[in-house]
Amino acid sequence: MNYGPLVFLTAFVALSASWFGFVLTPQIQIGRLTESTNTLNTAELYPKARPGQAAQGLQVYRANGCAACHTQQTVQEGTSIDVYLLEVGTNAAAVATALVNANVGFTRIDDPGFFLNLPKNILPGTTIEAAKRAFKGAQSAGAKAQIRINPQGPDIARHWGVRGSVAADYLFDQPVMLGSQRVGPDLSNVGARLPDVNWHLLHLYAPQQVVKGSLMPPHRFLFNVSKAGQHPSPDALQVPPEVAPAPGYEVVPKPEALALAAYLVSLNSSTPVFETPMTLASSATSTNSPAK
Repeated sequence: MNYGPLVFLTAFVALSASWFGFVLTPQIQIGRLTESTNTLNTAELYPKARPGQAAQGLQVYRANGCAACHTQQTVQEGTSIDVYLLEVGTNAAAVATALVNANVGFTRIDDPGFFLNLPKNILPGTTIEAAKRAFKGAQSAGAKAQIRINPQGPDIARHWGVRGSVAADYLFDQPVMLGSQRVGPDLSNVGARLPDVNWHLLHLYAPQQVVKGSLMPPHRFLFNVSKAGQHPSPDALQVPPEVAPAPGYEVVPKPEALALAAYLVSLNSSTPVFETPMTLASSATSTNSPAK
């Protein structure tokens, strides 16, 4: 029996399935993503294309192999849902009764200190169903409450990001520098953590002077050390005495260093998006609507 056609058909189906799964499906899902207002509680366009210097800095980042030691992907492992009591209103007894009747774990609330030091997290780590019941109960008794949704995970606990990374975060980057090793910290949100360009320049020139015990090698080839002359450069870096050049000399960042620092400052993925819902810190005391 000639099995040639069957082998060919099997190989064709396998290759076709792979192409549909790894090429066509991602293209359908994210290939046409554009700058949009698909954000939470804001009309902000996201993501935005990086300005010219930062876009050049991406290429400097790539050329120097920064992705070998740093990732750009904040991992989110779950979500914590809390209920905050913002204001108790004029009838604390009615609020206490409403919370007990909401069947969210309160059997009685007779502690007079329960309604002090507001806003207060009265129902941490609950389910969305219980949170809605508590919210509606408090609201019906004249109190003001808020459901807060907080992304969770080790990366978020380390303050490397406020939410998990999503496809839109990388829309305007070519190539995308996801990385796979974490010799150094994740950089997907480093621009929000460390927005000072001069900090990044000094870190590139003398990492151990900025971060004690850092394993990062100095990138001093991105800087020029030259005589200051009568008119020192306005871009000269202020370096600690331990790594300062000889008297009369100055450290001036090259265009590549300035571009790389601009790129690092532009890495900010803290915009809330629908894929990873979260409560904005700026609205924590003013929003009192339940999560959908």
